[in-house]
Formats: sequence, structure tokens, C-alpha cells
Amino acid sequence: MTIVAGVDIGSTTAKCVLLDGDKILGTSLNPVGVDIVKDAERALELALAEAGVSRSEVAFTTGTGYGRYKVYFGQLTVTEISCHARGAHFLFPGTRLVVDIGGQDTKAIKVSPKGEVVDFAMNDKCAAGTGRFLDVCANALGFDVGEIGPLSLQARRPVKISSTCTVFAESEVTSFVSRGKEAKDILAGLHESIVSRSFSLMQRVGVEAEVTFTGGVSRNEGMVLAMRRRLGLPVNVSPLSQYLGAVGAALIGRDRLGGSAA
Repeated sequence: MTIVAGVDIGSTTAKCVLLDGDKILGTSLNPVGVDIVKDAERALELALAEAGVSRSEVAFTTGTGYGRYKVYFGQLTVTEISCHARGAHFLFPGTRLVVDIGGQDTKAIKVSPKGEVVDFAMNDKCAAGTGRFLDVCANALGFDVGEIGPLSLQARRPVKISSTCTVFAESEVTSFVSRGKEAKDILAGLHESIVSRSFSLMQRVGVEAEVTFTGGVSRNEGMVLAMRRRLGLPVNVSPLSQYLGAVGAALIGRDRLGGSAA
């Protein structure tokens, strides 16, 4: 048994995945606070507890994400772009385009048949079109962000959100409420707005099947539906989609360790 760990420290959450070969032994997800070093340690400890293995059994650890340089106990750091590409290819080998929407940025990553990065485009200058955008607008409507995906699926007449700034979009949402628009229609419009912004990134690298959706926002079923409609293509999602950066990190670490020629 050769266990490797991937620790993905994002802008809002820390994820860890433990692998033994191609088998996922344990995962963890916890919020990121002010002490990123402790958050990284906690992510590993939680995954170890779920897997029922000790820290001494982990042969190699790779850090990725914004806080990857805070994973002091790791032997390697790798950009999250490479890790999401590799993780998406691991779960869905036909992946040719990865769309990663996290808490504070959006990435479109073109992937080779081997899971390598061919090209990428990224929006990290503005929170519009990210998880933060959804959080702000959900709060403006009085909902928890976890509620808005299912609610948006009930929309009959989605409104058009024209603002490209999170602050202005929040005001626009409030304006729609005062005009008597239903929350479900406003939410559907917000989801479509985010997908439209993401689509411009996808076009830069080239839209082609097969598409895999990663990052925390991939858990939002309203976003998945909006993306499928906008692309006119199937979009891969999985309960593991939020963990694919950590999965990719673990796989890259496994390669470095010599446990796979893949």
C-alpha cells in the first residue's frame, strides 16, 4: 500500500484527498480562516481520520490552490490549473475542457487526451461570475447559498441580470425584488449570467466536448443546468467535483513518487 495525499487550499475551503493507487481512501473539506497553515493541517487530519490511517503511512503529500505554499508538511507544490486538469481526466478520461468555478475565480482549462494542460483562461480580477457572486446575491434575497440551486430550477421567466460587477448586481437583485419579480426567476437569471461570463473564458481556449465542471460551484444544480443549456453539450459533474484539485495533486504526487507511469 502506497498512500499519497493531495491538499487543495482554496480561497474559501481546504480539501484533502488520500489515494492508494486509483482508490480514494478518504476526503475532507473544511473552511479556510485566517490561519491557513492550521487549515491545511486540519484538512489532512480529517482525511486521515476518515480513511482510518495514520500520518506516518502517507508516503507523499502535494499542495495546490491559493494556499499551496502553506502546506509546509508537503513535498511538492503544483498550480491548481494542472491539478484540476489531472483530476478531471482521472474521473472522466474523455475530458477536453475543464470549467472550474471557485469562491473567487473562474478558470477554463483545455486538456489533452493525457490530462495535461494545453491552454487556459482565468478571471481572478473580479468576484463576478464566482461563488462569492452567488453568496452575495443569495444573501440579498434572504437565502443560504445552498438553497438557491434547487430554487432556480423552478423558474418560469428568468430575468436578465445585466450588471457585470458584484456590487451592482446586488443592487439589481434588490431592484427586481421591489418590482415584484419572483426569487426563483431572479436566481435563474443570476445563474445564466455567471454561465455567460464563464462561456467567454471557454471560448478563449476553445469549447469542445467533453466538458467537466469542477470547484465548489459545481455542487449547485442550477449552475450545472444553466451550463448545459448554454453549451448545448453534456457537462460532467460528480460528488467528487469539488475535490478534483486535491485528487489531481495526489495523482501528480504519486507520479513523482514513482508509483505510476501514467
